[in-house]
Amino acid sequence: MALRLGLALLLAWLCTPGHASLRQAPEPERRALLQRTVAEADSFQDRFEAEVWLLDMSTRLKHYVPEAEERLSLLRLAHREASRADLRPDLVLALIHAESHFDRLAISAAGAQGMMQVTPFWKAELGRPQDNLTDNATNLRYGCTILGFYLRKENGDLNRALARYNGSLGQQRYPARVIGFWHDFWYVKP
Repeated sequence: MALRLGLALLLAWLCTPGHASLRQAPEPERRALLQRTVAEADSFQDRFEAEVWLLDMSTRLKHYVPEAEERLSLLRLAHREASRADLRPDLVLALIHAESHFDRLAISAAGAQGMMQVTPFWKAELGRPQDNLTDNATNLRYGCTILGFYLRKENGDLNRALARYNGSLGQQRYPARVIGFWHDFWYVKP
C-alpha cells in the first residue's frame, strides 16, 4: 500500500510544471520495451515491483546509458545477478558507478575488465578462460558472486567486503566512495 502511494506521489510530482517534458505518455515503442523488460524480469517479487524499480532506476541511469533498451537490459541483469548473490541491486549499481561509470569496455591499469571491473585471474581460477568479462551478463555474474562471497566472509560488514572486492582491505577510501554513490544516487528505501 505504501509503495503504491509512493508511486502515485512520484507520478504526481513528475507531472508538475517543472517536469512538463515528463508529463507526456511514453511513446508506444518505449512502453512496449518496458513491458517486455518487465515480463522478462524474473528476479522480482511481482510485476508491479519490477515496473516501479525498472522505471525509477532507468531514469537515474539515463545519464550514463542513454539508449533505453540497453539501459533496461542492464538493469534487468543487475537485478537478477544481485538477487542471485543475495545483494541489494541498488548497491550493485553504486559499485558499478564507482568502478566504471557503467562503461562495459572499461579496463583498469591493473587489467580489471567490464562494468564491475573483474580481474581476469578469476577466469583462470574457475577454469573458464573463454569467458568474456566485457559481456555484461558474464561481468555481473562474476562481480556479484565475488561481492556476495566477500560480504558473507566478512559477516555482513559492507566496508570490509567492499575493501576486499577492491583489493584495499584495511583502507576506507574505496568503501566510502561506493557507499557515497549508493546513498547519493542509487539507494532505494526497502
